Amino acid sequence: MSHCVGGSPAASSSAMSLDSIRFLSVLFVALVNVPSGAHLLELFNKLRLTSIDYLVVQQIYRGWAWVGVIVLAALLSTLLLAIRVRTRPRAFLWALLAFFCLLGAQAIFWTVTFPVNQETSNWTVLSENWMSHRRRWEYSHALGAALHLVALVSVLVAALSKSHR
Repeated sequence: MSHCVGGSPAASSSAMSLDSIRFLSVLFVALVNVPSGAHLLELFNKLRLTSIDYLVVQQIYRGWAWVGVIVLAALLSTLLLAIRVRTRPRAFLWALLAFFCLLGAQAIFWTVTFPVNQETSNWTVLSENWMSHRRRWEYSHALGAALHLVALVSVLVAALSKSHR
């Protein structure tokens, strides 16, 4: 015999499913903050590097395209969370804020960071204006990190907001 708090097994299953969505949203948004935080923490040291040293250091990001899978999971899980809590205004607004912060960080990546990667062949080639490229690349990551942090705080508030108001 199963023990269900608050009624039927269907209600318990629905609550468990929402708890899973909350958990996954927090997990994926937290994981997105790991590479983002790394970019932010290394920013000031990297801005002082010579051109050759900067090219060498940039090669540590080979294979980081896989972070996109985590970003996609964070986007989908926070959107799903917002949809599932849409009848709870407080949780809905926080989940929606988290989703839009993640979306904003992606907009910055695809409109600022990625074009710099293309122009520099993923930092294997220096252009004449490499310092401008470096600033755009580094500051776009810093802005993305700030948005990811706001997304994390927002998804935590949404996940912990269990009231119906």
